[in-house]
This record gives sequence, C-alpha cells and structure tokens, in this order.
Amino acid sequence: MSQVPQIRIAATYLRGGTSKGVFFKLDDLPEAARVPGRARDKLLQRVIGSPDPYGKQIDGMGGATSSTSKTVIISRSERPGHDVDYLFGQVSIDKDFVDWSGNCGNLSAAVGPFAISAGLVDPSKLPQDGVAVITIWQANIGKTIVAHVPIRGGQVQETGDFELDGVTFPAAEVQLEFMDPAAEEEGAGGAMFPTG
Repeated sequence: MSQVPQIRIAATYLRGGTSKGVFFKLDDLPEAARVPGRARDKLLQRVIGSPDPYGKQIDGMGGATSSTSKTVIISRSERPGHDVDYLFGQVSIDKDFVDWSGNCGNLSAAVGPFAISAGLVDPSKLPQDGVAVITIWQANIGKTIVAHVPIRGGQVQETGDFELDGVTFPAAEVQLEFMDPAAEEEGAGGAMFPTG
C-alpha cells in the first residue's frame, strides 16, 4: 500500500457576508504554493475538495455551492499605504479550475478580521476598544479596500447585532469602503455604469 506524505497547513474557515472560505497566510503555504501556478491551484483544490464529479465536495472544506467554494491568501503588504494584500481564488466545484480573475466582495469583509487575528497588522494600528481601520490591496483586481473592524478588549469583535439578509444569525458589522471600484479593463473606460 503506497502512502502519500501528509502535510499540515494552518488555515481558518471564515464567513464574510453571504460567503464562506478557507483563509491562509501566504507564509504558511508550502513554498511551491506561495507563487501562482499549478502547485498552488492543486493544493487549494484539494483543501476545498475539487474537482468533485459528484458535486458535493464531501472530501474537502467546500460546501458544494459557489458561495462556499472559495479560498483566500493574505500577506503583509509591501505596497505603500496598505496593511495587507488579499488574493481570492474561486474554486470550481466539479472542474479542474481555480478562477483568479475577480474579487469576492463578501469575503472582503473577513479579510481585515483575519489579518488582525493572524498577526499581520501592525499592533500600533489596533485600539484596545474601538474600530481598527485596515487598508487592503485586492491583488486580483488591483484595487484598494478599507475595512473598519470592531475591536473589543484588544481582539476582533465577532459577535453583535448586525443582521444581513441571507445569513441566519447576527454578528458584528464590518464596514467596507471600495476605493475607486470602477472597472478599468479595455472598453470600460473606468466607468462604474455603462452610461459613465
């Protein structure tokens, strides 16, 4: 009987908005998966349980829906004025594919809390009680997101009374600012809507 070597990778399963995903610190990934390419895609697919011809992702962390078949990689940012870099991967459920072309606005709400809890944010930016302002570089689309994360007793506040349609239980509210969100691809001209 052959055995594939086992590896351990620190990860956190989080909900943001109406999506859930598996969050990783870039430095916690095996070296081959720290850069874009097949090794990264295969690792994330295996964690999520894809590709699954049965469409259930039983053998993985995915929830067999597009809103629960997601991965996030976070690192300290080298970009001036930003705290962390956020890379989003939408993992196909039944196909051998990870889409790196866009963002998940829902999981964007979990990036700031994860970054704080994972020790990726300068502690001097974190109040004992109040709101931490975390500046995020969304690497997939080259945009800045500012997250306002509630802090209590020096920790991310997760419980609260904020209710969101599509989510069963209330939680703390993380407000986001999407800076200059308009598309810049060819033909869009940086306009938010077709009329400009």
